[in-house]
Amino acid sequence: MRRSDKADATLAADGVMMQPLTAARWPDLVELFGPERGASSGCWCMWPRMARSEWKALGLDGRREAFHAIVEAGPPPGLLAYEGGTAIGWVAVGPRATVVRFQGAKVSRPVEAPAAPGPDGTHAVTCFYIRSGHRKRGLMRPLAIAAVEFARANGAMAVDVCAIEADRPLVWGDGFVGIASVFRSLGFVEIVRRSPRRPLMRLTLGRHG
Repeated sequence: MRRSDKADATLAADGVMMQPLTAARWPDLVELFGPERGASSGCWCMWPRMARSEWKALGLDGRREAFHAIVEAGPPPGLLAYEGGTAIGWVAVGPRATVVRFQGAKVSRPVEAPAAPGPDGTHAVTCFYIRSGHRKRGLMRPLAIAAVEFARANGAMAVDVCAIEADRPLVWGDGFVGIASVFRSLGFVEIVRRSPRRPLMRLTLGRHG
């Protein structure tokens, strides 16, 4: 089954419903991020997807339009967490080679030859966003679990994340890349550390079929 065939599948974790971000659910993401805020610092989840210079040149509106185009084109670039019909969280997950900055950055570049996107590729978890008022509820863990299962269902053989260690207080926004201890608890193992607090971690899923 192709990834696009799974776009309307519902995933559940810890009582919070997870849904792929399809074009029909774009308004829910806009409401979650804030149309004028665009999540953190006007990112619109484009920071891992392009070079810094391109990201800055686009500006907030350009980044929103760019991410909207990705969502419209499909396949879904991540999952929304819903509670009571309201989107309360977001996790970005997809083929590693489609997140250009993540793929090329020193802390997160692959240790092997770059994996091509597709059913035998490595996927990456690159971003979390939790609605204000729902933080400190432990929602990162169910979002991470759902992201892994979504990647598995779409043919990934491994999932990478370049999380941050929470061994000291984080500056606001630092945790958007994921907290390392959460991923360790899910079986991710460190494969390289190129920055003191940013281990590149992997969960190997194995072959399908």
